[in-house]
Amino acid sequence: MNASSIKPFRVGAEWRHASDETQILTSINPADGSVAGRVTRATPADVDAAVAVAWEAFHHQPWRHLRPDQRATTLYEIGRRLTAERESLARLQMIDSGKPWKECLHMVDAAAGHFRYYAAVCETWQNEVTSPRGEYFSMALAEPFGVVACITPWNSPIMNEAQKVAPALAAGNAVLVKPSEETPQLALELARICGEAGLPEGLVTALPGLGEDVGAALVRHPGVRMVSFTGGTETGRAIGAIAGQRLIPVGLELGGKSPHIVFDDADIERAVAGVASGIFGSAGQSCVAGSRLFVQRSIYKRFMDQLVTFTRELRVGLPDDANVQMGPLVSQGHRDKVAGYVDLARAEGGTVLIGGDRPRDARLERGSFYLPTIIDGLTNQARACREEIFGPVLVALPFDDEADVIAQGNDTPFGLAAGMWTGDYARAWRVGRALEAGSIWINTYKQSHIATPFGGFKDSGIGREKGLHGLRLYSQVKSMYFGMHAQPMGL
Repeated sequence: MNASSIKPFRVGAEWRHASDETQILTSINPADGSVAGRVTRATPADVDAAVAVAWEAFHHQPWRHLRPDQRATTLYEIGRRLTAERESLARLQMIDSGKPWKECLHMVDAAAGHFRYYAAVCETWQNEVTSPRGEYFSMALAEPFGVVACITPWNSPIMNEAQKVAPALAAGNAVLVKPSEETPQLALELARICGEAGLPEGLVTALPGLGEDVGAALVRHPGVRMVSFTGGTETGRAIGAIAGQRLIPVGLELGGKSPHIVFDDADIERAVAGVASGIFGSAGQSCVAGSRLFVQRSIYKRFMDQLVTFTRELRVGLPDDANVQMGPLVSQGHRDKVAGYVDLARAEGGTVLIGGDRPRDARLERGSFYLPTIIDGLTNQARACREEIFGPVLVALPFDDEADVIAQGNDTPFGLAAGMWTGDYARAWRVGRALEAGSIWINTYKQSHIATPFGGFKDSGIGREKGLHGLRLYSQVKSMYFGMHAQPMGL
C-alpha cells in the first residue's frame, strides 16, 4: 500500500490515515475506469471523535458569537478561494464524477456563489420584532443547532456540499460532511479551503465513508442536532424515521420523476432544445431531470420527430472534450441499472425511438457511457414512468388537454419539479398552480438560483434549501420577551 497516494481526512488537529486496504475508498473515473483517487475511509469511531471536536469548536470557538458581518468575512474568503482554485477543483470533480469539463467549471462557480450569497445574508439578516399584546417588547431570534450533519450525493459533489455547508456555517453551526463514497474527494478539498480561509478548527470536518456505517452513525449520534440529506427517497425515509425517534429536525431533498409538458402553442424549436437539455444534461443524473415528457396530442408526432433528430446530434464523449454535451454515468454498476430500466420498458411494450444502448466508439469502451434514449408507447403506469431511473432516459406520452396533463403529471409519488412550454401565460399560471411540485419552470427548464428556495412535495422531500429558507433550515427559533410592566404580573 502506497500511503502517500491515499488522502487522509482531518478531525480537529489530527490527520486520520488508512492503516490497511480495508480503510480505503477508491474513486473510479467513470470515463475510462482508471483510479481517480484513493481516500482514507472514516469509521463510526471517527464519527464519535469528530462530533466531540465539533462540539468543542461550537462551544469554545468564537464563531457562533461573532457579529454576522464578521462571519460574513470568512464566508466571502471561502468563496474567493474556491474561485481561485476553480480549474483544479473542476478537474478533480471531472475525474471523480465523469461530468463534462464545462459543467464542472459551472459547479465550482456555483459553490463559490453559495458562500458569497450566505455571506451577504449574514450581513443583512434581520431578526424579527414581533407585535406585542401587552406591556412587553418581544422578538424572534435565529439560533444555531450546534452540530449538524450534511450527507451529500455523488451527482454534483462540490455544489451540493457548498449548498449545505455555507448556510449551516452562516447560521453559526459546526458542520460534519459525509460525501458519497462514489465521489469522496471534493468534500476533503472544501474542508481544507474552509480552514485556510480562517474558519476555526473543528467547525467543518469531512468524513468520507460508507452510508451504512458513517452515514448511519451520524444520523444516530446523540451529539448531532440536525441532519441534512440529499439523495434517494428510500434512504431519506430511513433517515427521517431515525430523526423522528430522536426528535431532531431534518432537511430531505430526495428523488423526482418530473413531468415536462409541451402544449400545442409552444415555440417548438425552443421546447425541443429545452426538453433535451432537461433530461440529457448531466447524463440524466439529476433529481430534477424532466424524465416524463407529455406532448399535446395534436403536435405529438411532429414534436417527437424533431426531438429524435435533435437528440441524434448530441455529442456523447470523454468529459475533457470541450465540445462534449454528455459524459458517462457515474459508474458501470449505475449504467447497468439504467440499461435494465430500458430493457424493462421494452418488456412493458415501449418502443425505443433512439438510443437504448452503449455508444459504439472504441474510445469510450472502458467508460460507463450510455446513449441518450427516448421511449414511447408506454402508459403513465409503466415502471419506467413511475420509478426514478436517474439516467439519460426519457419516456414520452401524449395528452389531450389541461385536465388530462395535470392529472397525469400529478399521478406520481414524487413532486420535486415540473416544466411546461406554452405561449399562453394564463394557462401557465393555471397549470403551474395545479401541479404538485416544489419548482415549476415555464418556457425554460432546470434553472436554479441560490437566492430561490428549492425542495420537493410528497416523496421528494421535506424542507427548503437555498435562499433565506436555506438559513432558516439550519436555525432554530428562540422567542425573547422584555417586560415593561410598572407592576408585577398576575398579582
